[in-house]
Amino acid sequence: MKRTMQFLKQNSMMTVAMIAALVTVFFVPVDRTYLGYFDFKTLSCLFCVLAVVCALKDINFFYMIARKIVEYFHTARLCVLALVYITFIGSMLIANDMALLTFLPLGFYVLHTTHKEKYMAYVFILQNIAANLGGMLTPFGNPQNLYLYTRFQIPNGEFLRIMFPPFCLAVILLTVCCLFVKGEPMILSSGKNQEEHHRRKTILYMALFALSIAIVFRSIPYWVGLIVIPLVLFFADRHALRMVDYPLLFTFVFFFIFAGNMARIPMVRDFFGLLLTKNTLLFSVVSCQFISNVPSAILLSGFTENYADLLVGVNIGGVGTLISSLASLITFREYIRHNPGRTLYYIGLFTLMNFGFLILMLGFEFLYLSMI
Repeated sequence: MKRTMQFLKQNSMMTVAMIAALVTVFFVPVDRTYLGYFDFKTLSCLFCVLAVVCALKDINFFYMIARKIVEYFHTARLCVLALVYITFIGSMLIANDMALLTFLPLGFYVLHTTHKEKYMAYVFILQNIAANLGGMLTPFGNPQNLYLYTRFQIPNGEFLRIMFPPFCLAVILLTVCCLFVKGEPMILSSGKNQEEHHRRKTILYMALFALSIAIVFRSIPYWVGLIVIPLVLFFADRHALRMVDYPLLFTFVFFFIFAGNMARIPMVRDFFGLLLTKNTLLFSVVSCQFISNVPSAILLSGFTENYADLLVGVNIGGVGTLISSLASLITFREYIRHNPGRTLYYIGLFTLMNFGFLILMLGFEFLYLSMI
């Protein structure tokens, strides 16, 4: 019982999703329709990407690439730019939460070994924003993107067209914020070289990663990856299979149940349908602030066909409150682990910076939509 409670506490998002799903079961009894709630392709794609990323992390692939890049820079400003852009670009390729799990420790390492801990909260928050906004450009960059991309069968070209304008603004805003860091010298103290040579495994895992991406882009049936990737990793790296973020997968499962049941309650269906008809973009952003961006995407997709505004809304809505994105909770947990006495300071700075980004990006999107 104690281990179960600890597990539920450590995976608060999954716990909330499970409770929400159980509550709706009282209003909509379990029946055959439940099977139609689950988007098995989304779950399969997410599992494949997470498994391969875990395997690449086991050979320090992302860490060593990022470390080598950072070693080329010698000032705090340039190092912060490097850390933020590494996270930003990484989120496009390996999803926002995995980018943070990979590059936040790098941020701590760089700031700690150069005695620049004073920038840690600021840098962590910028990395968090970079992960949430950088992932918006690709279907697999954010979990909600993967779901909506599959749910509405959005063409690749149209997906990029919808997300490119807010993506460009995010690049500009993040760059400006990085420039506020002083250009003081930043010398990385000598330490153990953690680089290991895994050439064959690197080639193998990159091939599996390419397979995962091909599945996301519908070039290969998802069941192929669901067979090949676990089979290969079972012999090459069983640890990677154990380290997959299974609570995140179960979070999706529970939210599928929650969203499916909510859509079958007449009063709820009429209420959400009315609000989304008035302004899909605004309501999706507001929804993210209270129930996070992934469940908002799953829930609201059942009440509107305006996937363009919904897609933008649940992406820029990922910045704002601490619970607007699962990635934000990951960053908060990592920062408090290193700075347990600065919780209120972090939350205050996080709220100020995130809502600043949210207001600017939402205002830009409304202006952009009025011009087209």
